Amino acid sequence: MLPVDTQEIRDAFRGRTIALGVTGGIAAYKVVELASRWTQAGAHVRALLTPAATKFVTPLTFASVTRQPALSEIWRTDLESGRPEHIDSTIEADAFVVAPASADFIARMAGGLGGDIVAVSWLAFEGPTIVAPAMNDRMWRHPSVARNLATLREWGVDVVEPGSGHLACGSVGPGRLADLERIEAALLARL
Repeated sequence: MLPVDTQEIRDAFRGRTIALGVTGGIAAYKVVELASRWTQAGAHVRALLTPAATKFVTPLTFASVTRQPALSEIWRTDLESGRPEHIDSTIEADAFVVAPASADFIARMAGGLGGDIVAVSWLAFEGPTIVAPAMNDRMWRHPSVARNLATLREWGVDVVEPGSGHLACGSVGPGRLADLERIEAALLARL
Protein backbone atom coordinates (compact mmCIF):
# COMPACT_ATOMS: atom_id res chain seq x y z
CA MET A 1 0.00 0.00 0.00
CA LEU A 2 1.26 3.46 -0.84
CA PRO A 3 1.76 6.01 1.93
CA VAL A 4 -0.83 8.66 2.64
CA ASP A 5 -0.80 11.39 0.00
CA THR A 6 1.51 14.22 1.02
CA GLN A 7 1.70 17.84 -0.05
CA GLU A 8 5.05 17.08 -1.75
CA ILE A 9 3.43 14.41 -3.92
CA ARG A 10 0.45 16.63 -4.76
CA ASP A 11 2.77 19.51 -5.68
CA ALA A 12 4.99 17.29 -7.83
CA PHE A 13 2.12 15.68 -9.75
CA ARG A 14 -0.39 18.53 -10.06
CA GLY A 15 -0.74 19.52 -13.70
CA ARG A 16 1.88 17.03 -14.91
CA THR A 17 1.24 14.63 -17.75
CA ILE A 18 2.50 11.09 -17.32
CA ALA A 19 2.51 8.51 -20.08
CA LEU A 20 2.07 5.12 -18.41
CA GLY A 21 3.04 2.13 -20.57
CA VAL A 22 1.66 -1.17 -19.31
CA THR A 23 3.07 -4.39 -20.76
CA GLY A 24 2.01 -8.01 -20.39
CA GLY A 25 2.42 -9.67 -17.03
CA ILE A 26 0.40 -10.47 -13.96
CA ALA A 27 1.88 -7.41 -12.23
CA ALA A 28 -0.16 -5.17 -14.57
CA TYR A 29 -3.01 -5.17 -12.08
CA LYS A 30 -0.77 -3.48 -9.48
CA VAL A 31 -0.10 -0.53 -11.77
CA VAL A 32 -3.77 0.48 -11.68
CA GLU A 33 -3.09 1.72 -8.12
CA LEU A 34 -0.28 3.97 -9.39
CA ALA A 35 -2.49 5.42 -12.12
CA SER A 36 -5.24 6.10 -9.60
CA ARG A 37 -2.92 7.67 -7.05
CA TRP A 38 -1.21 9.93 -9.60
CA THR A 39 -4.58 11.04 -10.96
CA GLN A 40 -5.84 11.82 -7.46
CA ALA A 41 -2.69 13.90 -6.90
CA GLY A 42 -3.63 16.03 -9.91
CA ALA A 43 -1.66 14.45 -12.76
CA HIS A 44 -3.01 13.71 -16.21
CA VAL A 45 -2.21 10.02 -16.67
CA ARG A 46 -2.38 8.62 -20.18
CA ALA A 47 -2.37 4.80 -19.98
CA LEU A 48 -1.04 2.88 -22.97
CA LEU A 49 -1.44 -0.90 -22.99
CA THR A 50 0.26 -3.53 -25.12
CA PRO A 51 -1.98 -6.30 -26.50
CA ALA A 52 -0.46 -8.66 -23.91
CA ALA A 53 -1.30 -6.22 -21.10
CA THR A 54 -4.97 -6.29 -22.10
CA LYS A 55 -5.01 -9.99 -21.25
CA PHE A 56 -4.42 -9.04 -17.59
CA VAL A 57 -6.19 -5.65 -17.26
CA THR A 58 -8.49 -3.76 -19.59
CA PRO A 59 -8.19 -0.27 -21.04
CA LEU A 60 -11.53 0.44 -19.35
CA THR A 61 -9.96 -0.17 -15.95
CA PHE A 62 -7.31 2.50 -16.58
CA ALA A 63 -9.79 4.87 -18.22
CA SER A 64 -11.99 4.58 -15.13
CA VAL A 65 -9.25 5.50 -12.65
CA THR A 66 -7.54 8.16 -14.81
CA ARG A 67 -10.65 9.71 -16.35
CA GLN A 68 -8.70 9.69 -19.65
CA PRO A 69 -9.03 7.34 -22.63
CA ALA A 70 -6.61 4.42 -22.33
CA LEU A 71 -5.03 3.40 -25.63
CA SER A 72 -4.27 -0.13 -26.72
CA GLU A 73 -4.14 0.24 -30.51
CA ILE A 74 -1.75 2.02 -32.85
CA TRP A 75 -4.10 2.40 -35.75
CA ARG A 76 -6.34 5.19 -34.50
CA THR A 77 -6.05 8.85 -35.33
CA ASP A 78 -7.11 11.70 -33.08
CA LEU A 79 -9.69 13.43 -35.23
CA GLU A 80 -9.08 16.82 -33.62
CA SER A 81 -5.34 17.13 -34.24
CA GLY A 82 -5.09 14.81 -37.23
CA ARG A 83 -2.00 13.20 -35.69
CA PRO A 84 -1.84 9.57 -34.59
CA GLU A 85 -2.88 9.25 -30.95
CA HIS A 86 0.40 7.67 -29.91
CA ILE A 87 2.16 10.88 -30.89
CA ASP A 88 -0.39 13.09 -29.14
CA SER A 89 -0.35 10.91 -26.01
CA THR A 90 3.37 11.46 -25.40
CA ILE A 91 4.31 14.75 -27.05
CA GLU A 92 3.28 16.80 -24.01
CA ALA A 93 4.19 14.19 -21.35
CA ASP A 94 6.56 15.15 -18.57
CA ALA A 95 7.68 11.54 -18.08
CA PHE A 96 7.13 8.06 -19.49
CA VAL A 97 6.80 5.16 -17.05
CA VAL A 98 6.74 1.54 -18.22
CA ALA A 99 5.40 -0.77 -15.51
CA PRO A 100 5.47 -3.67 -15.54
CA ALA A 101 8.17 -3.91 -18.19
CA SER A 102 8.34 -7.46 -19.52
CA ALA A 103 11.55 -9.03 -20.83
CA ASP A 104 10.08 -8.88 -24.33
CA PHE A 105 9.27 -5.21 -24.06
CA ILE A 106 12.68 -4.34 -22.63
CA ALA A 107 14.28 -6.13 -25.61
CA ARG A 108 12.09 -4.18 -28.03
CA MET A 109 13.01 -0.89 -26.33
CA ALA A 110 16.72 -1.69 -26.53
CA GLY A 111 16.32 -2.68 -30.17
CA GLY A 112 14.32 0.42 -31.09
CA LEU A 113 11.38 -1.67 -32.26
CA GLY A 114 7.79 -0.50 -32.50
CA GLY A 115 4.81 -2.71 -33.16
CA ASP A 116 2.44 -1.75 -30.36
CA ILE A 117 1.09 1.47 -28.87
CA VAL A 118 3.54 1.50 -25.95
CA ALA A 119 6.63 0.92 -28.10
CA VAL A 120 5.82 3.47 -30.80
CA SER A 121 4.75 6.02 -28.18
CA TRP A 122 8.03 5.59 -26.32
CA LEU A 123 10.01 5.91 -29.56
CA ALA A 124 8.28 9.27 -30.16
CA PHE A 125 8.96 10.45 -26.60
CA GLU A 126 11.93 12.70 -25.78
CA GLY A 127 11.74 13.08 -22.01
CA PRO A 128 12.66 11.10 -18.89
CA THR A 129 11.77 7.41 -18.88
CA ILE A 130 11.39 5.07 -15.92
CA VAL A 131 11.20 1.31 -16.45
CA ALA A 132 10.05 -1.13 -13.75
CA PRO A 133 10.79 -4.70 -14.90
CA ALA A 134 8.73 -7.68 -13.76
CA MET A 135 9.25 -11.25 -14.94
CA ASN A 136 10.16 -14.79 -13.94
CA ASP A 137 13.37 -15.04 -11.91
CA ARG A 138 15.12 -17.11 -14.59
CA MET A 139 14.20 -14.53 -17.22
CA TRP A 140 15.49 -11.75 -14.95
CA ARG A 141 18.87 -13.50 -14.65
CA HIS A 142 19.23 -14.10 -18.41
CA PRO A 143 22.26 -12.29 -19.91
CA SER A 144 20.17 -10.77 -22.71
CA VAL A 145 17.92 -9.01 -20.19
CA ALA A 146 20.97 -7.61 -18.40
CA ARG A 147 22.45 -6.46 -21.72
CA ASN A 148 19.19 -4.80 -22.80
CA LEU A 149 18.83 -3.01 -19.46
CA ALA A 150 22.45 -1.83 -19.71
CA THR A 151 21.65 -0.34 -23.11
CA LEU A 152 18.61 1.48 -21.71
CA ARG A 153 20.65 2.81 -18.79
CA GLU A 154 23.28 4.11 -21.24
CA TRP A 155 20.47 6.05 -22.92
CA GLY A 156 19.47 7.63 -19.61
CA VAL A 157 16.50 5.40 -18.79
CA ASP A 158 16.00 4.91 -15.05
CA VAL A 159 15.49 1.25 -14.11
CA VAL A 160 13.64 0.46 -10.90
CA GLU A 161 15.03 -2.98 -10.05
CA PRO A 162 12.46 -5.68 -9.29
CA GLY A 163 11.98 -7.07 -5.83
CA SER A 164 12.34 -10.64 -4.65
CA GLY A 165 9.61 -12.89 -3.40
CA HIS A 166 6.92 -15.27 -4.54
CA LEU A 167 6.33 -15.03 -8.29
CA ALA A 168 3.18 -15.95 -10.21
CA CYS A 169 4.96 -18.93 -11.80
CA GLY A 170 5.52 -20.49 -8.37
CA SER A 171 9.21 -19.59 -8.11
CA VAL A 172 10.68 -17.55 -5.30
CA GLY A 173 13.34 -15.03 -6.23
CA PRO A 174 14.01 -11.75 -8.02
CA GLY A 175 11.62 -10.56 -10.69
CA ARG A 176 8.49 -9.31 -8.97
CA LEU A 177 7.44 -5.74 -9.71
CA ALA A 178 9.18 -3.26 -7.40
CA ASP A 179 7.13 -1.88 -4.55
CA LEU A 180 4.88 0.87 -5.85
CA GLU A 181 6.55 3.34 -3.49
CA ARG A 182 9.89 2.75 -5.23
CA ILE A 183 8.40 3.34 -8.67
CA GLU A 184 6.70 6.50 -7.45
CA ALA A 185 9.94 7.72 -5.83
CA ALA A 186 11.81 7.24 -9.11
CA LEU A 187 9.17 9.27 -10.93
CA LEU A 188 9.18 12.00 -8.27
CA ALA A 189 12.95 12.28 -8.67
CA ARG A 190 12.53 12.91 -12.41
CA LEU A 191 9.69 15.42 -12.04
